[in-house]
Amino acid sequence: MIHLPLVRQGPLRALTFRLVMACSLVLMAVGAIYVDREGYRDVNEDGLTLLDCFYYAVVSLSTTGYGDITPATQGARLVNVLFITPARVLFLIILVGTTLEVLTDQYRKGLRVSRWRRKLKDHVIICGYGTKGRAAVAALLETGYDKSRIVIVENREAGVRQATQSGFVVIEGDATRSAVLNDADVKNAKSVIIATDRDEASVLISLTVRQLTAGQVRIIAAVREQENAALLKQSGAHHVIVSSSTAGRLLGLTTTAPPLIDVVEDLLTPGQGMALAMRSAERAEVGRNPRELPTLVVALIRRGKVVPLGGEQAVSIETGDLLVYIRDDESVTNGVSV
Repeated sequence: MIHLPLVRQGPLRALTFRLVMACSLVLMAVGAIYVDREGYRDVNEDGLTLLDCFYYAVVSLSTTGYGDITPATQGARLVNVLFITPARVLFLIILVGTTLEVLTDQYRKGLRVSRWRRKLKDHVIICGYGTKGRAAVAALLETGYDKSRIVIVENREAGVRQATQSGFVVIEGDATRSAVLNDADVKNAKSVIIATDRDEASVLISLTVRQLTAGQVRIIAAVREQENAALLKQSGAHHVIVSSSTAGRLLGLTTTAPPLIDVVEDLLTPGQGMALAMRSAERAEVGRNPRELPTLVVALIRRGKVVPLGGEQAVSIETGDLLVYIRDDESVTNGVSV
């Protein structure tokens, strides 16, 4: 099931409001009839009870009109002309309006889904909207990624509700199923981020994505245990992040070198001093040593692999290289934060 961002009140709320209005209208009609019950004639000639008043109000407002109870006096007929008849019209408007509201909502939702599918391309699919999934989304937004190009796949009701309220398109379902990933248009996606809470689910999702996309879509996955990282790479993941070992290393750094962890947090948090960024090598930089550039280059990405800059062997920049560097987050550059 596809959940688009909420833009208006839900149909259930609108239906409840109309139901309350209809019930209130019936009660008002019953009150008016009961007050003037002596002016009505019953075929049984035994007068009108409160139940008879409810019966007459319901059949009158629903335009059924069996004729077993009729207004006999001038006052009762005047009440029917001035109150019961307008109430009958209003009651029908409420019923018809509710039906039209439901049909209009379904048509509008179908139209929005069709429009969304036509515009969807080169998007990022986030499988899982838990702690890791929300952090991944926040990182994408901090780097200027368009919210409309992020699709969440989540099977938990709380996660679906939270993601929808945050303005994201959500595919409700199990990301290990091909139909769910096809709803997210995985074949035209730019990348798939797997942020589930279970390693076995991450492996199944990676296998499914690779099967559906023939390995053409980049897969980034997080696992809890180091021993499952190799299995996840064999299943098709291009990048695997071991959350437990990464957290453990950061904890160790905090104990042995407290200032170092502050530097790491500063680099990974956009908007706070320093930040890691990546850009393509310029034509004038080709052939030069990365250490000679004005910016502090910490790594070279060449044909998808990291080229080490340390050691005695000199490294020169080649055409098509990507430069990973540290920039001042307050300065204006053309780099992309990573």
